[in-house]
Amino acid sequence: MAVKIEEQLLEILACPCPEHAPLQVGTPSDPEADFLTCTACGRSFPVRDGIPVLLLDEAVEPPPAG
Repeated sequence: MAVKIEEQLLEILACPCPEHAPLQVGTPSDPEADFLTCTACGRSFPVRDGIPVLLLDEAVEPPPAG
């Protein structure tokens, strides 16, 4: 099920990483996943009951490059 977040809210949300980059809906491997993914660091943050959990401890790290 795809994340349902208002476009205005998505525009102001940012990753808590030092780059504070914008987030995109889904993950690189699943655009319909209930996650928001950082466009800079690649971490994916869960969305639970429609609420983004933007905590680095809750983030899913991107797979290693290579």
